[in-house]
Order: sequence, then C-alpha cells, then structure tokens
Amino acid sequence: MNGMQAVLPVLAEQVSFSMIRAQGPGGQNVNKVANAVHLRFDIRASSLPDWAKERLLALDDQRVSKAGIIVIKAQAQRSLELNKAEALARLNALIAQATAQDKPRKASKPTYGSKQRRLAGKALRGQTKALRGKVAD
Repeated sequence: MNGMQAVLPVLAEQVSFSMIRAQGPGGQNVNKVANAVHLRFDIRASSLPDWAKERLLALDDQRVSKAGIIVIKAQAQRSLELNKAEALARLNALIAQATAQDKPRKASKPTYGSKQRRLAGKALRGQTKALRGKVAD
C-alpha cells in the first residue's frame, strides 16, 4: 500500500449538522418539523492524513465545494437521528471510496499449452500465406 493505511471513519466532532425542513410529501409532519439534515465536513481542518485530504479535494463531485467542504443532505428518514446517521454513513462511504486503492496487478506467465497453441496457429497461418505465391508450371 506504499505507506498508506486504511482511513478510519470520521469522528462526529469533526462534522457540523444543521437541521432543515425536508422536501417532498409527508403532510403536516414535513411542514412543521425540521427532520432533514445538512452535514458539513471541512476536509482541510479534519484529522485525515494529507494524502487522503488531497484525494478528497481532487474529487469531481458536486458535494465537495471549492472551499474544500463536503455538504451532504439527508432527508429520507422521518427521524432526525436516523437522518444524522445516514448522513455520517454516506460521508464515510465517500471517504472510503476516494481513498480506496486497487491491488497491484501480478504479472502472469503464459502456460505451456497456450504457448504450443500460439505456435501451432502461427505455423498454420504461415502455411496459408506460403500457398498464396505464384503458381509454377
């Protein structure tokens, strides 16, 4: 992993929540209760390692502002606590996706059988091409 460890989940102290009214259907509950959540996470002020911050700031995602703040809106649940938990889970998923590293590919060698098949195909192709010459009387 060339010196990069797995990133730990974000601590709740590093994010700020603002409660807003949810959009969409829901009747009186939606109109009077602020159950939706805006989560704000400042990438530069976080405790993430520098390489993780660079990757997050380089993301081409509408949730990451030019100032380096991730804004996530959660309003799917009817409960404020569930919306907060969903927003934190989505933030952790975004960070995990941005900092994930692919395993390096191990080069493989061709098998003996595949070498033989390749050489047989080359020989057959060569014979076909040799038959295309001029016909001698």
